[in-house]
Amino acid sequence: MATAPHPQSTDELFHALRENHQLPYGRTRTVTAEELVDSAERFAEPVPLIHALLELQEAYTYGSDPRKSPVVFARLLTLFDEQPDAFDQRLRAQLFWRFKWVANALRALPEIPLASLRQWLTEMRDRYEKEGLGLQPHYGQAYQLAVHVGEDTTLAYELWAGRRRTPHSDCEACEICERALYRVAAGDDERALEVWAPVLAGKESCQEEPARSVSHALLPLLRTGHADRARELHLAGYRACRRNPSMAGEVGRHLEFCALTGNEARGLELLAENRNLFDEVDSPLDQLDFLTGVEVLLRRVEGLGHGELPVAGYAGRAWTVAGLCAEVRGRGDGLAARFDTRNGTSAQSGRRTVRLDRAPLLDALELALRTRGLDELAPGDAAGSAGAAGARGAGVAVSVSRAVSALPEELPELIRRARELDEEGHPDARACWARLRGLVAARDYAHPEDPAVGPYGRLCADLLSDEAYRAAERGDYASAVDLHEEAAGLYEDAGAPDDVVLARACALLAAAEAAEAAGEGGEDEAEVKAAGLADAHAAVVRLQEEATGLAPYVEGRLLRLRASALGVRLQTSGDQAHAAVVFAEADLLQEFATRHGLTTQVSGAMLLRAGTYALSGDLPAAVAEIDALRDRLASDGPAWHLPRALGLRGRLQLGLRDAAAAHADLAEGLRLAAAWPADAVDTSRLHADLAQTCLHLGRPDEALTHLTRSAEVDLRDGKRVDAFCTYSNAAQLCLDLGRIEDSIALLDSLLGEPDVTGGELDDRLVAQLRLLRARALHAGDDLKAATAEFVALAAESAGWDDDPGSHAMIAAETAMILAEAGEFDRAGEVADRALAAHALSPRYELISNCLRELARLRAQQQGPDGLAAALAHLDEAGRVAEAARAAGFQPVGRSLETALAYEHGRVHAYVGAYEDAIAALEKALALLGEPGAEEGGAGEWAECVRLAGAVEGIYLERPAPALVRLDAAVARLTALGHLEECEPLASLAAQLRDEG
Repeated sequence: MATAPHPQSTDELFHALRENHQLPYGRTRTVTAEELVDSAERFAEPVPLIHALLELQEAYTYGSDPRKSPVVFARLLTLFDEQPDAFDQRLRAQLFWRFKWVANALRALPEIPLASLRQWLTEMRDRYEKEGLGLQPHYGQAYQLAVHVGEDTTLAYELWAGRRRTPHSDCEACEICERALYRVAAGDDERALEVWAPVLAGKESCQEEPARSVSHALLPLLRTGHADRARELHLAGYRACRRNPSMAGEVGRHLEFCALTGNEARGLELLAENRNLFDEVDSPLDQLDFLTGVEVLLRRVEGLGHGELPVAGYAGRAWTVAGLCAEVRGRGDGLAARFDTRNGTSAQSGRRTVRLDRAPLLDALELALRTRGLDELAPGDAAGSAGAAGARGAGVAVSVSRAVSALPEELPELIRRARELDEEGHPDARACWARLRGLVAARDYAHPEDPAVGPYGRLCADLLSDEAYRAAERGDYASAVDLHEEAAGLYEDAGAPDDVVLARACALLAAAEAAEAAGEGGEDEAEVKAAGLADAHAAVVRLQEEATGLAPYVEGRLLRLRASALGVRLQTSGDQAHAAVVFAEADLLQEFATRHGLTTQVSGAMLLRAGTYALSGDLPAAVAEIDALRDRLASDGPAWHLPRALGLRGRLQLGLRDAAAAHADLAEGLRLAAAWPADAVDTSRLHADLAQTCLHLGRPDEALTHLTRSAEVDLRDGKRVDAFCTYSNAAQLCLDLGRIEDSIALLDSLLGEPDVTGGELDDRLVAQLRLLRARALHAGDDLKAATAEFVALAAESAGWDDDPGSHAMIAAETAMILAEAGEFDRAGEVADRALAAHALSPRYELISNCLRELARLRAQQQGPDGLAAALAHLDEAGRVAEAARAAGFQPVGRSLETALAYEHGRVHAYVGAYEDAIAALEKALALLGEPGAEEGGAGEWAECVRLAGAVEGIYLERPAPALVRLDAAVARLTALGHLEECEPLASLAAQLRDEG
């Protein structure tokens, strides 16, 4: 099927070839290249056909289709022999360069006889000699053939490596890789890494490098003790080769690296991400390389006792680790045997055996921020991506930090135990309910006929109530309401009036929360929620008053619900007038609970009092209340409330600006939390608060660890949105710390989750993750990938009619990225869309920044030719500044007018209009005013002075006035104590004096 209209002229053909050349390698590019060859043949001109054939051969070569590449090259060689004048110098150079491509392609096909490979090398040598070209590329191919076959490579290496490079030699990066691999084969990892250094540092690169070198260098780095460097390169290198059929071997080595460093779970995740390689790799040699890496991983997983885990494999059936391992083993052995038969050696099988028999090099190396073990992978995780089980079974998931107490074996005892623990508020109740849920769901379940247990309907109501509590904790209040009401009906049928009252009271409070969660927002949203909570409180009071003979534990829970409703109302409204009634309800609860020995409710009342003090702004009183509670918990319990109490105390200490004390409380709370189920002690919140505290203490790496741990706990508890938001914060912190590859790897992992790829997660949250990833890609200098992601996001957000401000932000960033890539026409179109969205939801500073940056990039990249367009952008930025001033908008930093004047200076400097630049910078300085002793402002003022001094002293060649300007500024800043801001000015002044 045609992918584009057939070109009607050679100009159209060349345009289509250029466009196709911009596409990523793969099926689409290859099919289009084939169609363009057909089109070129209709013109009956050799040059267009030559260009089309060259494009097609490249598509085959880098699309991992070695069988077709030599066929296309044969056509090119025939054209060269028949019409050599049709090949200009550039085309001739390409033709002779690609002799190596054919040699590589033939070597990758076991059906090609070894004699034919050698014959091709002879053909290459003869052609090179006839053309007067150096033979180093020929000897390079001869050496690679010797390595492949398993011959003694000493002489072949010297004949190649000892010769001077020629214009047709492989690029420097590729040759460095071959020389390093020669050292690895000789067992000299240290020397290999020295050879690899320029490529691994990014100083030498090409189409395949440094990704190829990185994949080969991972194990040598581990063997020489450079684990951190190996981790860093794994993250960057894997991203460069994932899902790419022409780099399947590299992907296989990254899987092997995971298997040998205790990262088997990550390896399965990466395998799932590259499942396309099972079917899209047409090169047998690349298949062998990939499958061997896959088998290393699968054998390791199976050896650890996880052979029954589901895993991604060949299309058309479901695979387990053991099943896929057997399949891969058979295919890999078969491929190795075919190559060995062709080569007349056992080299390929031998290398494969070495890889498969290699023992792990490290017990554990933390490769990614999302660290998981195989025990944490639930069915579906390995086959898709980690975390799917949490989304599917969120209503019944139980997050446990330690093993719960042994559960009773007998069903009646298990039911009684669950209810006893539930009445006490003990965390282990949920493990009992989870066990009972599984038993009740079984086909052969038979309910015990025991009066102490009660009817089957009551047990079903108990299970519904537990599920309702879990739903409310996840923020799914609507489901909680339905579950509580259904439970109330079953309790009523079962003759359990106390439970009916409690379930209906819980439904009332959940309904108040559900109404808020479903609201559309607005100025009165808090008031509406507060009113709803007040109504819920009144309704619970009526329920309690109308009921008679309630058990003390039920009375205590109802009092707790009443106090909680008013506490949430105070938190929502912020109205201090609401505090007194909260204290009154808490006192009532504490008095009742103390009288009846309800230790859990006593603790709950004291926690509520401490929180109310905090909401009222009396932090010392809140700390005193928590200290009293801590003492009581230490003596009377319940012990599982201690982590929550210490967590609140830590937050209070942070509010009192004592980060060290906060850290001590939170860390102790986290230590104690390990003894209880994570959801019962709010382990996620403890980690999140510790992350914030660590940031206050200047320990960002520790903060990052706590953020990821918080998200992991939320995932296990089924709180997907909370987890993704926390992970997003972690990715942003990585970016702020310069850990760009960590940020990208984390976001890639999140965006590969089944509920993301399946469109189940909130689309705006997914967009936020993608936006953050685009920014990370840009920070990592992957402009092409960043641009593609920004453009896609800008197109999608254009449809957000309910949120034009977010579209303005995304479109503005996209316009700047496009301009950075030199695509100014597209940048202007997207900027216009940003302006249109800004008109609906103003984003003055953002849009001004965008327009000024477009102007700067125009002037910088296009010089005088771009001045008119640059000034047009600045004029538009001026209108935005006027509108902002009229609306009373106050920017965070300098005024928009000052920023605009400075940009006028830079733009005119870029295009050589130096006098205009000086005038604009003088205006900016006047708008900024003289700097003061306070922080902020001095840096911007100094930069204006520096640029004015550079323009005046260097470009206008007037060093004397420039020095006067600079010296005065240095004196001024020094007197004010802004020594850091002085440095660039003093450096420029010294340069001007040296040159004068």
